[in-house]
Amino acid sequence: MRVPRYSSVAESIRAEISSADFRAGDLLPSEADLGSRFGVSRITVRKALEVLRGEGLVESQQGRGWVVKRAPLRQILGEFATIEHQLEEIGVVPQRRIIASRVITATGRLEEILGGGELLEVTRVNLADGSPFAKVTVWVPSYLGKGLSIADLEHRSFYELLSASHVLRRPLKRAVQTIAGVSIAGADADLLKVVPGVPGLLCERITFDEGDHPILFSRSLFPASMAVFEIELTSALDSVTPTGLRLMESS
Repeated sequence: MRVPRYSSVAESIRAEISSADFRAGDLLPSEADLGSRFGVSRITVRKALEVLRGEGLVESQQGRGWVVKRAPLRQILGEFATIEHQLEEIGVVPQRRIIASRVITATGRLEEILGGGELLEVTRVNLADGSPFAKVTVWVPSYLGKGLSIADLEHRSFYELLSASHVLRRPLKRAVQTIAGVSIAGADADLLKVVPGVPGLLCERITFDEGDHPILFSRSLFPASMAVFEIELTSALDSVTPTGLRLMESS
């Protein structure tokens, strides 16, 4: 049986993705260039790319073209651990690149969560195997961040740094995290290398010590196609809502 030409083109591109000639996040050649390369029409190329899109291998990004799709990064919410630690466990190399670090005065919601006074605010981009997947901003009382260098912040998580600090009186114990759907704006889209307006996930986490005092507040922005959050659901007596899972009404 004669194989359709678009199937042959799809197979060739699929093989290059599998052999890492094209890596996650790479921009594929234009449809016109692919047509010239394989000696087929742009319509045939488009059908081949649609096949690969259906397989979850590529995606079309407005203003960029066809891009090799990254596999979503999975974070298990039932564990008190950083996503970087979970990435290391599956063989992905995590990195942090500091964008800004400054001391601010707590106001508004930050004051409600962490109390008044000065806070250390650190903004960074998180990378997996060199590709950005999250913009993260962290706030802690400034006395806890005193003496931390940019190198410290890039090579170790705040959980590790605070746990090793003699200034922290009680160990970090638990965290509460909320997740909301958002649209990623221009500057953040540039940072995360996605098209402005794509769906995103905004995760806010408050971390408490053993005395149940809030110590750290973080806000992480993920492109929705790059992150999966997993939680194990168990039955709870006299309740239809699993432990640790709540529905939040928007204000």
